[in-house]
Amino acid sequence: MREADLKYKKLVLICTNEREASRGCCAKKGAVGLYKKLKLAIKAADPEVRVCQTSCLGNCLSGASVVIMPDNRWLGEVTEDDIDEIIELVTS
Repeated sequence: MREADLKYKKLVLICTNEREASRGCCAKKGAVGLYKKLKLAIKAADPEVRVCQTSCLGNCLSGASVVIMPDNRWLGEVTEDDIDEIIELVTS
């Protein structure tokens, strides 16, 4: 193992997990579209912030879920309408 040379100011994780029909999941709450748009918007605002999609973050009932690290800020019920506010959170 070796330490990676990549260094980012912040890491934004977006759950895009999809579950079977009987269970709630972030993918069914617009997380995939949110991920694509948020990734582009944050890259334009600050290329030193990394945006990644993840599997389940364990916040299924409040999806779509976003986590901002290293701030340890957990966001639930996130929609594309929240993109500007998220950019403010990660670039300020």
